Amino acid sequence: MARMGGQRRLKALAAPKFWPILRKEYKWAVRPRPGPHPMEYSLPLLLIVRDVLGYAKTGREARKLIAEGHFKVDGRVRKDYKYPVGLFDVVEIVDTGEAFRFVPYPVKFFKMHPIPKEEASIKPVRINNKTTVKGGHVQLNLHDGRNILVKVKDPKNPVEDVYKTMDTLVITVPDQEIRQHLKFETGSLAIIVAGRNVGRLGRLLDIQKGWGRKRSIATLEDPQGGKFQTSLEYVFIIGKDKPVISLPEGAWK
Repeated sequence: MARMGGQRRLKALAAPKFWPILRKEYKWAVRPRPGPHPMEYSLPLLLIVRDVLGYAKTGREARKLIAEGHFKVDGRVRKDYKYPVGLFDVVEIVDTGEAFRFVPYPVKFFKMHPIPKEEASIKPVRINNKTTVKGGHVQLNLHDGRNILVKVKDPKNPVEDVYKTMDTLVITVPDQEIRQHLKFETGSLAIIVAGRNVGRLGRLLDIQKGWGRKRSIATLEDPQGGKFQTSLEYVFIIGKDKPVISLPEGAWK
């Protein structure tokens, strides 16, 4: 039983602070299943359905609705109530056609932002790292656990590989077709995905290189002209002249 309590169950008091749960009323919370997003940056689908979107009053009701296939995440029906929903994922309600995107939001860490139906089929993803695989092809490893293979004709001259780590791709979901490539470069628009500046948007001005992303500092300028700094690992390129996805009102003007 100790093993179950330590690994398969999660005490409410130990859950991430941004989770919308009644910590003093309930001892246990739903532990998200290992998946595309780490627990500290995601929410189990059950909590999205019950506590955020309000489609169920109890956990039992939420589990039933999810098991019946009423909800999609990134274009695929998910019947696991523990499925982790995280950064820029799209949750669709099959019966109503409504769609919401998990976006960074100041102070609260995240917001399920309602989006137009036509936008539900695209998603920005960040290239966290890349590797060379058999045949000299390049595999892009993305922030949400996806991998995209870039095939090259000549491994000695991989002209097809125009992608770098920290770049953003706008892909279709669930097909993973690359629609747009946003380079990580000064002048680009970025949104901060963690830390005390979470949810702030700004134009990337400068990068002070350190030992790795955690020790590198990015300087950005917000729409009002105010400058702020954050860890490089929290910066997510979201557009060039304007964001490639809709964001909460007033986020960028």
